[in-house]
Amino acid sequence: MKCLGSFDNPRAVQGVADYLKTRHIACRVTSEDGQLTSLWVDEQHWSQANEIWQEFIADPYHEKYLAASWQLSPKESPLVYQGAKLNLWQRFTALSWMLKAVFIVSVGIFLSFFVYGVETVFAVFQFEPQTPWRWITPAFLHFGLLHLVFNLSWWLYLGHLIEHRLGSWVVWVIFAAGALLSNWMQYLLADANFGGLSGVVYALLGFCWIHSAKHPQSPPLISAPIVGFMLIWMVLGFTDVLFVNMANWAHLFGLLAGMGVAVLLPVRRSRQG
Repeated sequence: MKCLGSFDNPRAVQGVADYLKTRHIACRVTSEDGQLTSLWVDEQHWSQANEIWQEFIADPYHEKYLAASWQLSPKESPLVYQGAKLNLWQRFTALSWMLKAVFIVSVGIFLSFFVYGVETVFAVFQFEPQTPWRWITPAFLHFGLLHLVFNLSWWLYLGHLIEHRLGSWVVWVIFAAGALLSNWMQYLLADANFGGLSGVVYALLGFCWIHSAKHPQSPPLISAPIVGFMLIWMVLGFTDVLFVNMANWAHLFGLLAGMGVAVLLPVRRSRQG
């Protein structure tokens, strides 16, 4: 078999593979790392398959590829990974340096609480309006394991989705806008006794929500039920019925920051591989 090319969205490649199969062109999908995915076809079908591949690269999220997947049964539409199954460590190391850096810094600061004490570490990274670098640092502060795991899980999940669809620079913009606006508003409307990445997480959520609404022709970055769950969670935080104390203003203004980025940022096309 001969390789047609590679693309960094496995599900998208599976869609064009299924489309080829509906055209009676045998093909195979492979991936070494779970992200960069290659499509292979028999050489006798190369010319016809290459025309379809070029159409795919020009518009990788066209609805005809998803429709082709619906036509085939799961057994006819397998995604084959060569080599060993990916474990959590391999998945983590495959992430971008930015996603990993935020993760590592957050975990490092959390562990430092047990070495230097919560009050000592918090005094270093607490929001301080006269110190610009401390407008950001509260995002890395987490005061419990559940708090840490919840925020970092969403950070990696949503950040990875946006990054591989639109590019790392978009995640950078959302992180900066979400952290700055959520931290400042939590300070102004409450106090400086807060911390956590949840303002940024809600910024990522808001971006995914609005960007998907602006581009209905492309697969949504996030499903409506997830958006609904996170919005309900945010509203419940303001009612004080939950078992945890939350930086509610940071959640709200983080969400608004992400929505604003989605409205203002000139991102019209999904990133191509």
